[in-house]
Amino acid sequence: MNYVAPRWLPGGQLQTIWPALYSRRVLGPRPAYRRERWETPDGDFVDVDFLRSEREGGAPPAVRPLLVVFHGLEGSSRSHYSEAFADLARERGWACALPHFRGCSGEINRAPRAYHSGDHAEIGWMLARFRAVHRGPLMAVGVSLGGNALLRWAGEVGEDARRSADAVAAVCSPLDLAAGGHAIGRGFNRQVYTRMFMRTLVPKALQKLAQHPGLFDRQALLAARDLYAFDNVFTAPLHGFRNTDDYWQRASAKPLLHRIRLPALVVNARNDPFVPAASLPQAAEVANPWVELWQPAHGGHVGFAQGRLPGHVRAMPDAVAGWLAGHVGGALQAGAQFAHG
Repeated sequence: MNYVAPRWLPGGQLQTIWPALYSRRVLGPRPAYRRERWETPDGDFVDVDFLRSEREGGAPPAVRPLLVVFHGLEGSSRSHYSEAFADLARERGWACALPHFRGCSGEINRAPRAYHSGDHAEIGWMLARFRAVHRGPLMAVGVSLGGNALLRWAGEVGEDARRSADAVAAVCSPLDLAAGGHAIGRGFNRQVYTRMFMRTLVPKALQKLAQHPGLFDRQALLAARDLYAFDNVFTAPLHGFRNTDDYWQRASAKPLLHRIRLPALVVNARNDPFVPAASLPQAAEVANPWVELWQPAHGGHVGFAQGRLPGHVRAMPDAVAGWLAGHVGGALQAGAQFAHG
C-alpha cells in the first residue's frame, strides 16, 4: 500500500483524529444494516449487522463473496472504518457482515465476561458460523483490537483456519499488546485516547458488576486511570489471565504470525500513535510466505484519509479489499462483476 497523506493532514495524531471525526466515511449513501442476534455456546449473545443494500440481480447473497469486519476497542458497525468497509462491499457487490464483540452493540451482554484483544475462540466460533451458511468465498478483516484477535485465531488454529476463511487482513492492530498498551498510556495519548476509551469502558464494567455482584473490586476499578489498571482489575481476571502483564503477553498475535497458514495481510502505519513502529513485525522474524506486511510511513491509527479537505477514508479499505480479492483465487472468478480493484 503506497499511501501518502494529503498535505493538509500532517502527522500521526492528526491522521488519526481528523479521519475519525470529520472525513467522509462512504462514497455512496450511509450503509443500512439488518441485525441478527446470535446465541453463544455459553448462554450469552452477540449482535451481527448485515449490509442491507446489495446490487439488484446477480448472484444471491449466499454465493457472493462475504466480507466479515471485526471492529476495534469499543467500536461497532457504525465506526468510521466499519462504514467504509461496508460501503466498498456494496460497491463491489459483496455481502458484508459486521459482528459486535460482547457488549459493543448498544446492549450489555449477559455473561460475567466481556471481550478482549486475544479473544480468538470467539473469532473462530463466529467465522465457523458464517462459513456454515455462506457458500461463496469468505474474507475477514479485523481492525485494531479485532485484527489482533483475528490473527491470533489464524495462528492458533494453523491449517484449520482455511476451513472457515479464505483470506484475512489486520489493520492497525497492536500485535505486541504491551508495546501498544504502554504507548497509549503516555503523554498526549493518555490525555486523549485513554480518556476516550475509559469513558465507555468503566460504565460498561459497572453495568457488568451490577449484573454479577462481587465480580471484581469496584473501588479498584474507579481508581483506574489507564488501560493497564483497567485491564488489571477487569479484563485480565474476567477472561482467565493472571494480570495485565500476563494478558498482554499471552493475547498478542505477533509471536504466532509464523504459524498462519492462509493468506494474511498485516497493515500498520509507521506513525500510528497507538502502535510504536519499533514493535511492528518484520519479514525476517515472521519468516512466513502466507503473511504479507504493509507498513506505510503515514496513515495514523485507522486514518488513511485521502482527497481534498475534509477527505474520505476509503483509501485503506479499498486497498485491503483489493488484496483480499486477489488472494481468494478462482472463488471470485466465478462472478465477473466482482472486480479485483
